[in-house]
Amino acid sequence: MDLLDGFDPHRAEDELKYRELGIFSDAPLWTIVSSSLAQAPHSPAVTDDVTTLTYEQLDNATRRRAAGLRDVGLRPGDRVVVQYQNSVAFAVTLLGSLRAGVVPVLALPAHRINEISHLASVSGARAYICHDVAAGFDYRVLAAELVERVPSVDIVLVEGDPGVFIRVPDGDPSFPTDMRSRSDTPALFLVSGGTTGLPKLIPRTHNDYRYNIERSCAAAALDDQDTYLVVLPAAHNFPLACPGFLGILSVGGHAIFTQNASPEYAFELIARYGVTVVALVPALAQVWTAATDWESADVSPLRLMQVGGAKLAEPDAVAANAAFGGAVQQVFGMAEGLVCYTRAEDDATTVTRTQGRPMSEYDVVRIVDERGSDVPDGVEGELLVRGPYTIRGYYRAEEHNARSFTTDGFFRSGDLVRRMSSGHLVVTGRIKDTIVRGGENVAADDVEENLLAHPGVRQVAVLGLPDPDLGERICAAMVVDGHELDLPAVRRFLSDRGLATFKQPDEIRIVAALPVTAVGKIDKRTLLAQLS
Repeated sequence: MDLLDGFDPHRAEDELKYRELGIFSDAPLWTIVSSSLAQAPHSPAVTDDVTTLTYEQLDNATRRRAAGLRDVGLRPGDRVVVQYQNSVAFAVTLLGSLRAGVVPVLALPAHRINEISHLASVSGARAYICHDVAAGFDYRVLAAELVERVPSVDIVLVEGDPGVFIRVPDGDPSFPTDMRSRSDTPALFLVSGGTTGLPKLIPRTHNDYRYNIERSCAAAALDDQDTYLVVLPAAHNFPLACPGFLGILSVGGHAIFTQNASPEYAFELIARYGVTVVALVPALAQVWTAATDWESADVSPLRLMQVGGAKLAEPDAVAANAAFGGAVQQVFGMAEGLVCYTRAEDDATTVTRTQGRPMSEYDVVRIVDERGSDVPDGVEGELLVRGPYTIRGYYRAEEHNARSFTTDGFFRSGDLVRRMSSGHLVVTGRIKDTIVRGGENVAADDVEENLLAHPGVRQVAVLGLPDPDLGERICAAMVVDGHELDLPAVRRFLSDRGLATFKQPDEIRIVAALPVTAVGKIDKRTLLAQLS
């Protein structure tokens, strides 16, 4: 399958306008680190628990990785599913893939065979690149099942012990770097949180993603004196490019990768490396805030604690801002495009009560009612957005795009918001049947479909219940038939089906019947009231 089959580009007139405005630079995404390399080749670029690379060393490593990928037969435009833990190796493979013209599909570490096979199939991926074993999970076992399920995947590359597969290759560092992909075509694919069923592919072009990074760096006032701690999964849009580790590399700063987000460990990293910026989800921000009462490590270097992925409740924002010396920056956005930030010049009330304002003057935001009519400022409605870094369609998802995009190109976010007169947005809820658990979007129908495969489950409704740590926890209300089911058994069943662990229920409720609406559909509103 050709890369552009199923890709919805910006309209030609918009592309031209964005070039004339200087928004689109027409440079390959991997060159975003070029100025940092030229200005500070011997400064540290990336660090994890075992490795530090300077900008010069990172450049050489990505050259070798690009050559290695070409040596095993990958060609410009080929898609590769990349599934890594937070590490220097991830940065090298991502930049090396981009440099080779290969298009990475960025899976999360928690994804399992259901999600990975779906992503590989939809993208037409030729390769899968992964760690050998991480967090007790053997990705080589997943790889073996993947090649059986998805015929297009004929190359498996493994970081570490490859087993029966191929070790992630490196080649001649003199590999040519002039192999430019068209800047208006996909540079990489992000993965949607999934509001309906399995995750969708989000195509981000060289032009739009570079602009995303540049505007995010400006909103964070990022420069070469900053050190960025990557504690969230680095394949997420937030820690990847908002401004993320790509942003810190673009300005000549230092990215620190860790797989341990506990305050005990992370605070020590902040003190050791002088970390100035970190991105957290609300649940993690709560834990870190509480930990300042007993952890002794010096976290005073931290000037910016970005919190996003889900709404940060006002009391939690106030508490975090007090604990970290006014460092909180609320971030509200989506991998599909629009990102909003509070700014340094905002007063404390704006920082703690709103989720920020759009980062680009060219973002076009509408707040509409159920009829699609615009509502005044201060009135709740669904957020619709269009702009230079917002996609025009999911990849190879024509039916879903018909529901998610208006005929004039606005993305229907499914978020309910109120717009303040200042342009700041206050998030009030969701329209779609989605649970936001610890910053991860979980589609209820995806979990329900897998639970209904159990022979003892006759009916099921999955919904989110309020949780002080996770924001929402996943509850499965089930009508069972002749089986004794408890939570460990349910989670084992879902794991055996290959469902990612973050999608699995945190609790189950066995009920005699599920309430239904007048037309016979499960009434989740009534059920939520019954379970709360």
